[in-house]
Amino acid sequence: MRNTAIAATALLAALSLTACQSADDDGKKAGASVPATSAPAADKTGSTTEAKTPAGGPAEQPTTGTRPTSAGKGKTGGGSGTDTGPVTTACTDANTKVTVTKVSRPINHLLLTVTNTGSKACNAYHAPLLRVDEGQAVTRIMDESRPQAVVTLSPRQSGYASILLSAADGSGENGRTSKTLGVLFAPRNGSGSIGSPHVLTLPANTYTDDSVAVSYWQSSMSDALTY
Repeated sequence: MRNTAIAATALLAALSLTACQSADDDGKKAGASVPATSAPAADKTGSTTEAKTPAGGPAEQPTTGTRPTSAGKGKTGGGSGTDTGPVTTACTDANTKVTVTKVSRPINHLLLTVTNTGSKACNAYHAPLLRVDEGQAVTRIMDESRPQAVVTLSPRQSGYASILLSAADGSGENGRTSKTLGVLFAPRNGSGSIGSPHVLTLPANTYTDDSVAVSYWQSSMSDALTY
């Protein structure tokens, strides 16, 4: 009986020792360190190296703009009264009829009307060049009446200009009753005149003085009589 108890005690001690060794082995395995992964490559200064564009890669091309194309030549605006478009026959005495009439308003004014009698359009360039009676000097042109563009007249179409006869306040000098009016046309470049003059008889009792002036050709009667 006693031997049996001793044997049992020895068996329990052996089992306890085996369990402790097993626990120690498991602990060692659980605490085993995991191998470290490789860190990013660093340059000599210790900073992380960034990816760079490979040498010899495609060069960046400059951005190019597109210039607007011209829609074609036309008449110059902004009050120039000039024509830079396709060449059109100038209005002259050969392809026009010119008349002069009295108007009630504005006072001391006449209306000059030019009508294209030709078969093609013509340009009434700049202002009519006027000579009153036998005067040698060309009548002053009202610069403020310069239109936005040259007046182009189709066949049978008319253009207009106003003539200031005298100062409204009577301050003009060399007042007189005038009888005739010579009308010449200006060329495209505005230098001199072209063609022969239309010689018109002025309305009866037309009084003029040194203030006489004429507007640029206008496309409408109302525009002409503004000046």
